[in-house]
Amino acid sequence: MKHRILIVEDEPAISDNIQFVLESEGLETIRVATGLAAWPVLDQEMVDLIILDIGLPDINGIDLLKEIRHKRATPVIVLTARTAEIDRVLGLEIGADDYVGKPFSPRELAARVKAVLRRVQPVAAGKPAGEAFAVNTSKRAIAFFGTALELSKYEYEILRRFIERRGHVFSREQLMNLVWEQPETSLDRTVDAHIKNIRAKLRAVRPDLEPIVTHRGSGYSLRDDL
Repeated sequence: MKHRILIVEDEPAISDNIQFVLESEGLETIRVATGLAAWPVLDQEMVDLIILDIGLPDINGIDLLKEIRHKRATPVIVLTARTAEIDRVLGLEIGADDYVGKPFSPRELAARVKAVLRRVQPVAAGKPAGEAFAVNTSKRAIAFFGTALELSKYEYEILRRFIERRGHVFSREQLMNLVWEQPETSLDRTVDAHIKNIRAKLRAVRPDLEPIVTHRGSGYSLRDDL
């Protein structure tokens, strides 16, 4: 089955180029020109990845990314003409899986799309990881005390590493190298932001527990008694 890519881009020339290159790489595409038009597609179609322009005419792309991350973990590659580091970091902290600045090479974008799709492919059938956590790698899902967690791509990858090596202290640099395809483009506070989100989601299930431990000056670990 071909992967299906949703392109959310209001400039027809750019959207045309993206669509042509992706389809020449064997991918299916769906195009919309506004943020509001993206929701019916996401509600009705199976989408494997979203290419999202930040500068949409009807809604701020960052706000749309926040809404997407609140409801689903579909991988997102952000497109933007903005070059300021704060814009790039903001997109990544909210949950974008990659970031491409305009102008860009459609072929490079296609390569990034394929790289992200490879990262999110299931690798094995899941099995319980312990009493507190259950990991299903084929569905890329994690349950905490029987409650499924709504996790972004990076949140899932970070928490999975913690579960696989309970008690091990991961530095921010280690987590970036393990989880991010291009760790050099990320900052320490990007990792901190994802850890904060994971903690909030775990706390929503069990307010009485704090599974993730902060080791000041060293990094983070998952309690090994869960």
